[in-house]
Amino acid sequence: MKLVKVSIMLIGFLSVMLLAVSLFRNQAWLKVPVPIKSASAQTSKNPQEVEINNYQGEKLDRISDFRENSITGPQKVDPLTYRLTVKGPDGKEAVYSYEDVLKLVPSSKVLTLNCVEGWSVKILWEGVRVIDLLAPLSSAPTAQPVLFGGQKPETLMVKFFAVDGYSTSMPLKYVLDKQLLLAYKMNGVTLPPERGFPFQLMAEDKWGYKWIKWVQAIEVSTDTAFKGFWESRGFNQEGDLKGQAFDE
Repeated sequence: MKLVKVSIMLIGFLSVMLLAVSLFRNQAWLKVPVPIKSASAQTSKNPQEVEINNYQGEKLDRISDFRENSITGPQKVDPLTYRLTVKGPDGKEAVYSYEDVLKLVPSSKVLTLNCVEGWSVKILWEGVRVIDLLAPLSSAPTAQPVLFGGQKPETLMVKFFAVDGYSTSMPLKYVLDKQLLLAYKMNGVTLPPERGFPFQLMAEDKWGYKWIKWVQAIEVSTDTAFKGFWESRGFNQEGDLKGQAFDE
């Protein structure tokens, strides 16, 4: 008889405890809040999610196909403080902010970068023409041949300088004839830091060492003997794909 009473009391006690636990679980102040990610946190920053891999029926390579081979590693440039300085042979100068450049008329080209290391990548590039950046330096009316400091393109070189100390150069006539672009997008994606943000030069028909990244200064010069970073270390000055990459 005592055993039955103890069993009944135990069952009653457990029922009360279960009921109490159930009630407490429904109290808001006992619930553990679940973190809610913001919209930006939920959106991946992986360029593969927005990258264009086909353009007008032409298959493009991926940004991830590039290999890192810069002289000091990827550079981080603040677009708010960044300035692009453009100089002419007569000392005339123009300075652009990152946003200033983006406001210029855009152009796009599908071009292949060929590296002397033996790899290549075909990308849709978008940016502005270098000639449009140089326009404030020209001393000739729009309808006339471009003149800088009263000199014709055939007598001038264009030097390009990067944030990391890299540099290269090429004839002004080539820059004009090829309508070279200073790119700020690749495959529809803003240049990542490792690919040269804010700007990379599209030196079409030339080896990859001419495609300077992280461009911060452009100078039109009479110094035709100037040699850039790799050119001063034995790379061919012209850098033409049809020619040799290294000087003998």
